[in-house]
Order: sequence, then C-alpha cells, then structure tokens
Amino acid sequence: MRTNTILSTFFLALTAAGCGGGASDNTGAGDKQAGLMQLSGRQAATYPSYNTDPQPADLSGMSSDAVTLATRIKAGYNIGNTLEAIGGETNWGNPAISLQQIQLIKQSGFTAVRLPTSWDQYANQSTAKISDAWLARVKQVVQYCVDNGLYVIVNIHWDGGWLDNNINASAQASVNAKQKAYWEQIATALRGFDEHLIFASANEPPAGDATQMAILLSYHQTFINAVRSTGGRNAYRTLVVQGPKTDIDTTYNLMNTMPSDSVQRRMMAEVHYYTPYQFTLMDADQSWGNQFFYWGGAYHSTTDTAHNATWGEEADLNTYYGKMKTKFVNHGIPVVIGEFGAMRRSGLTGSNLQLHLNSRAYFLNYASRQAVANGMMPFYWDNGVTGNNGWAIFNRWNNTVVDQQSLSALIRGGNGLGL
Repeated sequence: MRTNTILSTFFLALTAAGCGGGASDNTGAGDKQAGLMQLSGRQAATYPSYNTDPQPADLSGMSSDAVTLATRIKAGYNIGNTLEAIGGETNWGNPAISLQQIQLIKQSGFTAVRLPTSWDQYANQSTAKISDAWLARVKQVVQYCVDNGLYVIVNIHWDGGWLDNNINASAQASVNAKQKAYWEQIATALRGFDEHLIFASANEPPAGDATQMAILLSYHQTFINAVRSTGGRNAYRTLVVQGPKTDIDTTYNLMNTMPSDSVQRRMMAEVHYYTPYQFTLMDADQSWGNQFFYWGGAYHSTTDTAHNATWGEEADLNTYYGKMKTKFVNHGIPVVIGEFGAMRRSGLTGSNLQLHLNSRAYFLNYASRQAVANGMMPFYWDNGVTGNNGWAIFNRWNNTVVDQQSLSALIRGGNGLGL
C-alpha cells in the first residue's frame, strides 16, 4: 500500500540520518516550530522560557536506545486515577502513591510503571508556571520507582483537555506554547534520572484526519524539542509519542511520519488496546448489542451464549498487533501499549462468574504475551476500583494483592508464558 511505502522510506531515512523530518538539530526543528506557531489563526499565548539552565549533553546512564529498553519492559502497570486526578492526587478515590505501593508493584513482577499525570491544574494560567510543590511530588514518586529498579513513563494525561480538546488550527499556536512551557519545566525538574525514566508527550489525542494528524505532530515536535533543549540526560532520553486517538487502525492509517529528533533510535510510539469494547469497557446490555462476558475460543459459555464474544478475539488481536509491528516495530520504533485491560464483572455469580474470570485472565495473558512477541510493551490499566466492574490488581489502601489470578496472567504473559 502507498501508506506503508511512504512510511518505509521515512524510517529508512530516520535510521540512516538520526532524524525524521529534515531537521538535523534542535535549533532547526525549533525554527520550524516557530513557523508553525506564526501560521496559526490565533495569537499564541506568551510564556517565559523555562529552559533557564540548559546542560551539556550527558550520556552517563543513558546508553540504551529505545529498542534495547523495550526488551527490558515485560509487564507494565498503570497507577491510574491518581496523579492525573482533577482536584488532587486523592480526589478520585485512591490514596497517595507510597513507597510501599511501588515496592509491592516491583515484588509482584512488574518491570515498569506508567504514571498518568496532570499538570495544568497545578500551573499559573497566565505564566504556565507549574507549582514547585507538584514538580517535587512527581519527582518523589519517580524516585520511588527508579530506586526499585522499575522503568517509569511520565506523561501529560488528559489534564483538563487543554491539548486534547484543541487539535485545530485556531488553537495550534497556543497549545504549542503551553506544551513547550510545561515540558521545559518537567524535563528540567526530572533531568537527573537515568534511562529508567521515559517521557510521553500526551495521552489519547483525538486526531481523526490528516489535517488533525499534522497538528498533532506539531504538538509532539514541540515536546521533543523542549525536552532535548534542556540537555543533560534529556539529550538522550527515550521519548514516546502517541498515535491519533491511540487507536491502532487510526494510527496505522494516519501516522505516516514521526517527529524530528536530534538523536537516533530514542523514540517510541504509543497506542492503547481496549478491544473488543463489549468485553473490556461496556457495562450494560444495549438495544444494539450485549456485553461480552466470555472472550477466547476455548472460553465461550454454553448456557449464557448471549454474552459470548462474537468478534475481537485472538485472530483480530493478532491482526491489530501485526499492524503496529509492520508500521513501527520493524523499523526500529518500539510500541508502547500504554493502556489495556478489561473490567472484572464480579457481579456475575456461580459458574458464569468463574468462566468470566478465567476468560478475562486468558485475555490479559494473551494480550500481554502477544504484545511482547511483537516487540511491544503492555501496560495494564488499573484504576484502583476493587468492586464490580473494577480493574484493581492491588488494594492500594493496605498494599495487598486482591486479584492474584489476573496478576499471574499478566506477569506470565509479559514473560512470554501462557497460563
């Protein structure tokens, strides 16, 4: 297909030259970005530069490229509904992240943590200055992770929608200005960490066509430029950029280039996997169709056939994953499955409940195992909810395992093992 031909040509140039869009250094990329901002239909917000202490590039502790790091991330875990919670870290019903919680995650077999993080609510809206106390708090949590040998991804999550709700030409300059200001501060505050720390530009940016994709790429380019400009270890840090909607098909069809970078092979792409919706996220039968309680060819019910999966099972998953392998992995761009999972329907009873739980464990194991087999890194989404339709692996209040079946499925899958 023409799309893949274009992408293949691009990636060959990226591998050979160490940059993706013609800019050979950060200055050139920055000039390009300034041009994009000037072309916007709306005057950009003016913020001071927060790159106030750029450091010489420092390769110490940063020798691994993105492909090498990807081989070390087997089973990833999201501490969801916490640092990104609007109103404060504990405002969505979870306790503040503790050292003991991170130790439990590590001891349970996970090798990486994704920290969805909000920044905008902690920033002065006139100056884009992020609270020093919040920067220090995020740094503390990252330190917990790194001290325990975990790789950790820090992103700008939905964050009130200042980026996600504004993938359009009229807002492009203002969004890029804020993206630059925030990432200069985040990158500077966390610059001292070694390659265990990875930055991610956004979360699920809802670009839906080629025009929006181009605007989204400008936001990613601003992210890359801002992080690299701070120097030190950030000159070599692996960075993650999100596909449109983090949807596999949309990303496959629209993301035909990557941002420019000043270093080779230090970039990853990100998608999420909640397929099929009826099994992973749907919480009530509808007139157009039922929920799926049972996923996988060997796990269909013979008594509750109305809730067997009718699509999105093993063959479909293999097709979706194969698209990401063809599009990115085969060209030296590892793929982060930044979120995946399925709700636990503990409101079921008897044999239906047991079959559902076994089916869900199989899904988590299969999705993890196939991700690693295709050069991708799976990060399970955990929102901390232990009740019906919850996702929790751990009770975060007393730091105990509450879903050993799912935990075992995830860890075995991440290590290439079946149930």
